[in-house]
Amino acid sequence: MDFWQRYRAIDARDPRFDGQFFTAVRSTGIYCRPSCPARTPKAENVTFYETSAAAHEAGYRACKRCLPEAVPGTPAWNLRSDVAGRAMRLINDGAISRIGVEGLAHRLGYSSRQLNRILSHELGAGPLSLARASRAQTARTLLVSTPMKLADVAFAAGFNSVRQFNDTINEVFALTPTALRATAARHPGHHAKQAGATSLSLSLPFREPFDTGIFDFLAARAVPGIELAGVDGDVSSYSRTLRLPRGNAAFTVEYDAGARGGALRLAVSALDLHDLPVLLSRVRRLFDLDADPVAVDEALASDARIAGSVRDIPGIRVPGAVDPQELLIRAMIGQQITVAAARTALTQLSDAGTQLPEGHAGHAQGLVRLFPTPEEIARSGAELLRGPKRRIDSVLAAATAMASGELDLDYGDDPQTLADKLLPLAGVGPWTVGYVAMRVIGDPDVFLANDAAVRNGLKLLETAEDLAADFRNVSPWRSYATMHLWRAAASKRRTVSAPSAPSAPSAPPERSTAKAAAPAGQHRPRQQKPASSPG
Repeated sequence: MDFWQRYRAIDARDPRFDGQFFTAVRSTGIYCRPSCPARTPKAENVTFYETSAAAHEAGYRACKRCLPEAVPGTPAWNLRSDVAGRAMRLINDGAISRIGVEGLAHRLGYSSRQLNRILSHELGAGPLSLARASRAQTARTLLVSTPMKLADVAFAAGFNSVRQFNDTINEVFALTPTALRATAARHPGHHAKQAGATSLSLSLPFREPFDTGIFDFLAARAVPGIELAGVDGDVSSYSRTLRLPRGNAAFTVEYDAGARGGALRLAVSALDLHDLPVLLSRVRRLFDLDADPVAVDEALASDARIAGSVRDIPGIRVPGAVDPQELLIRAMIGQQITVAAARTALTQLSDAGTQLPEGHAGHAQGLVRLFPTPEEIARSGAELLRGPKRRIDSVLAAATAMASGELDLDYGDDPQTLADKLLPLAGVGPWTVGYVAMRVIGDPDVFLANDAAVRNGLKLLETAEDLAADFRNVSPWRSYATMHLWRAAASKRRTVSAPSAPSAPSAPPERSTAKAAAPAGQHRPRQQKPASSPG
């Protein structure tokens, strides 16, 4: 967007742009979200910044009226596969706290000086400032949403000391932490019930519309004992256990369609507070909460083949991943078979995972173990997995490579580096790489042309011979087109099911029927016939 497009957006107070850029006003010294209700400033007094950190660096403070930190993130970091986009995905995942600036720079293939120069030029702030802004946003969320003690908020947000926390909050918001918490006190029930220091509930901001089909997608793939998903009236929910840098956690995400505008909440139990920023980032990625659904739907609606689906299902989301290594294992097991068959195989494999201790908060929901690590899969997978030996060997080889560090997979990859890392693996082809790119790094422009369910979905939609078969006309949103095609295929399967059979979740039964490409001398996974039930 150029200056005048952004200026028109703030003049219209369009909330869909909240979090995608920030408006700094020289005459007041503050920065706002685009939808700030204050009077539109004169154009000559306005500067637009890509990040709140850049506004901080330029000497501006957050608006107390619109609270620009209380917004969804920007989808730009998934759209961009350059250094800035990759760095922001890792910073949001807590990389600065875990490995520091030097470690982040090394992961991206640059020196810390080069990385600082690149980010300052592209985003207006260096990695430390960007991480600091992320901590301030997490701290604000905790202050206004929970009754946590200030010291607990400081460490949960990632600050190294209470003094650093106080200074940052005062500098960013021009308020003390206590005063910032008081800004939300007039809203009844803003404080969540908190059972203990490691149990809390938070609201998750997102851009409307929000399609709840993502809960169905996750429900169809939920591994018993690790995940649980369901619908109770207007409330859709998804729960699971998760291994985080400092410990294990159990969380639940609920969407209440009956609430005004819909309400999305995250409830967390048994969490090391230092892991909260990482958990928040990964949950947001899992539910694609930083997406701009209006922009996506506008682009997809221009394609006659899926225009009807877009009209009927506004705000469709692309599910992400809370653990990149886990997602690769799931993808390799699930390729060329139905969702139901993959779920059965993953349930068998889950026996290798670490059991949660008695009394863990997850036990109350039937969540009793963690998804197995690559080390556990490499050690026990051969006894637990069933099926063609070549496929089992491929999964075990990938797990061994991840366990040894030979294969490093995380949110900082881009589509090309993912392909370079994964294609040499036996049993991995373009479908697997595309699926992992879609879900791990949030690549919005993946079209799985050889996927069986995608082809089935296409057969059910309007034909248009003048449109590209690979949907390039809706780029860079082809991942969302893929989701619509999966949904169409799943809906068709439900309508032809026998009346006596239980209804299948409305999740896509995606699988690839294309042979996985493998380098010379490596085997290809055996082709399987599609099962008759989508699972």
